[in-house]
Amino acid sequence: MEANIRVAVAGAKGRMGSEVVKMLQQDPSLEFVVGIDSHLTGIDVGEVLGGKPIGVPMVNSLEEALIAFKPDVVVDFTTPSQVYQNMRLCLQHGVRPVVGTTGLTSEEIAEINQICVDHELGAIVAPNFAIGAILLMKFSSMAAKYMPHVEIIELHHDQKLDAPSGTAIKTAEMIEAARGNIRQGHPDEQEILPGARGADYVGFRIHSVRLPGMVAHQEVLFGAIGQTLSIRHDSINRESFMPGVQMAIKAVVSLQHLVYGLEHLID
Repeated sequence: MEANIRVAVAGAKGRMGSEVVKMLQQDPSLEFVVGIDSHLTGIDVGEVLGGKPIGVPMVNSLEEALIAFKPDVVVDFTTPSQVYQNMRLCLQHGVRPVVGTTGLTSEEIAEINQICVDHELGAIVAPNFAIGAILLMKFSSMAAKYMPHVEIIELHHDQKLDAPSGTAIKTAEMIEAARGNIRQGHPDEQEILPGARGADYVGFRIHSVRLPGMVAHQEVLFGAIGQTLSIRHDSINRESFMPGVQMAIKAVVSLQHLVYGLEHLID
C-alpha cells in the first residue's frame, strides 16, 4: 500500500485555504500535517477555523513547517507578494509546491522551473483549479482559431487583489497562441472615459469586474460575421476548486518540472 502524501497548507485560515483543509480531511490518501499562517501559531487548525480540534497545529513560519513536519507537498493560497519566495523555500527543502496564488511574472516562472529541473522536483502553478474553468480555456483556444475577434470579461469578489485575474491572463495567452496578434475594432476608436474599453492584450480587450456577492466568473465573447459565441464559467462557491487541488497534489509528486496551468494535467 502506498504511503499517504503529507500535505501542508500555507494560508490555511483564508477562504481557499480553509476549503483545502476540509478536502484533505476527506481524502484518506492525503495526510494533512500542518497549517501555516503568519499571524497564528501553537493553535489547532480546527479551532482556528471555528470547529473542533483535528490534531493538526498551526505555525506562523513556512520554514518551521518544512523542517519540523517534513511535508511532501505545500499547497499555497497566500498572497502574490509571498508566493515567489515561498516556492523557492519549498524547493530548497525538497518539498513540492502546489500554488493557486497568482502574481508570478514570466521570469519568476522560468526561474522556478529551472530550480525544479535542477533538483528533479515538481511544482504546479494554476491560475484556476476549477475543472470547468480549465475547459473554458481549452474551448476558447479552439474557438479563437476560427473566430479570432474576442473579448474577455472576468468577474470576481471585491476583495480580490489583482486585475485582470490570473485565469483571464492565462486564457488570453492561450487565445493569443491560437489567433496571433490581430488588432480589433475601429482604428479611430476613442475612449471618452479612460479605461472604458478595458485592458489591451495583443489587440483584444480584457475587462475586470469586482463586486460583493461574486466568487469567480469568466465569459469569453467571440464575434464574427452574422454570429457570436459566448463561453462562460461560474464558480458558485470555493468547493468548486477542490477537485483540481486534489488532482494537483497527487500529480505533483511524480513531476520533475514546473507545470503552469491545470490544463496540462487534463487530456
